Amino acid sequence: MNKGKNTKLFLHLKKWLEKAVLDYKMIEEGDRLLIGVSGGADSFALLDLLDSPMVFVPRFSFIAVNIDMGFDPDYVAYSQLEKYLQENNYHYIMEKTDIGLLAHSDYNKKNPCFLCSRLRRKRIFEIADAEGCNKIAFAHHRDDIIETLLINMFYGREISTMMPNQSIFDGKLHIIRPLAYLKEELVKKYNRERQFPAAKNCCPTSLTSKRVYVKNLLNDLERDNKEIRENIYKAMSHVKPDYLLPPKKK
Repeated sequence: MNKGKNTKLFLHLKKWLEKAVLDYKMIEEGDRLLIGVSGGADSFALLDLLDSPMVFVPRFSFIAVNIDMGFDPDYVAYSQLEKYLQENNYHYIMEKTDIGLLAHSDYNKKNPCFLCSRLRRKRIFEIADAEGCNKIAFAHHRDDIIETLLINMFYGREISTMMPNQSIFDGKLHIIRPLAYLKEELVKKYNRERQFPAAKNCCPTSLTSKRVYVKNLLNDLERDNKEIRENIYKAMSHVKPDYLLPPKKK
């Protein structure tokens, strides 16, 4: 559906979304996508961009899925999101859970983000299977990919990041990230342009997570070198194995 989305920003984002989809073969004819919609700006942008006429991307169908983590006792953001999905005639599934509360309980104080993400994805995988979806589209953008590389290096002791098209369960399912080429600042700008509902993030660690730390670190480094994010992003495609330490023998 074309909802009057013809601004320069929309055309720019759409161009690079389609390029990412084609470069990484994210979508094939007849695919059924589960689009993860958290209620944040990035997920609204992803849903909106995928729900528009494609120039080069093959035909596909989709369902929007939201897993409420249980942080908002009044479900204000949940209600706003449901209203938006209904008004735009989306086929959707929304579930209220206590995943976030469990992950942040005394039972799991050490790493709440890991358990929260793991349980949420487990439920998303189950819904994808039940709805006949062979692809799961997440709204991770270029900055997320850069930050994940550093998070994994700093805290996971490995050099890895999010893949634009990741095969899981022996190829039965794929996780795709159509916003992989798009900078966060442009996605946020599009969110303001389209005036999507503003959903407050009620997660108690949303302002103190490892990702926030890395994002702030990059912002500080960028004051001296504006190309810092660009350089890190391009470095991931210019790996020189001969100049890395060999794996440790077990």
